[in-house]
Amino acid sequence: AARRALLDAAADTDLLVVGARWRHGHVGLQLDLVNHVVLHHAPCPIAIVPRT
Repeated sequence: AARRALLDAAADTDLLVVGARWRHGHVGLQLDLVNHVVLHHAPCPIAIVPRT
């Protein structure tokens, strides 16, 4: 449901901003399934920002 809502919202926007976590012991941000789908299927640019 979250994936569909974000992709629907992305259809009418110039930029979609989503959050991703820093995980201890991993290098870089870790994307969850929702972020991964949005990153590959959104019709607009995506900004992935770290959340705390």
